[in-house]
Amino acid sequence: MGKRLLPPSDGGGDHIEPVDLKKALEERYLAYALSTIMHRALPDVRDGLKPVHRRIMHAMRLLRLNPDQGFAKCARIVGEVMGKFHPHGDQSIYDALVRLAQDFSMRYPLVDGQGNFGNIDGDNAAAMRYTEARMTDVATELLAGITEDAVDYRPTYNE
Repeated sequence: MGKRLLPPSDGGGDHIEPVDLKKALEERYLAYALSTIMHRALPDVRDGLKPVHRRIMHAMRLLRLNPDQGFAKCARIVGEVMGKFHPHGDQSIYDALVRLAQDFSMRYPLVDGQGNFGNIDGDNAAAMRYTEARMTDVATELLAGITEDAVDYRPTYNE
């Protein structure tokens, strides 16, 4: 049979505190759920954007995809966001990017999309390798003060 493994002692004795599993899971899951909702799922009241939208806009600013510049492949933008700021699936990032380009989803679209970005009838956007994007004038105005310490930056997952 295998060896019996014991947790390492921290010098304070072998004190193991019994915890009610149901109560512990309820408390810890609630804390995780609230954290997830507050940091990812709810748009911020200041600008109406979720963190993924802000990360997309920031990446597009770093790529210099201004309204007076040329378009870039959406796959390039998604890769930049996923590699530097948002370690989640590429499809969720692309879906958020598509939404920013749809005039029926946003009052003022922040992304100027070229290609098939879906329609109001529910047809999906084309694959990211077929679409291109750049920022709109509204997006550049939204990001105008970003270099003036107007935003508190937090470290990303790889910093």
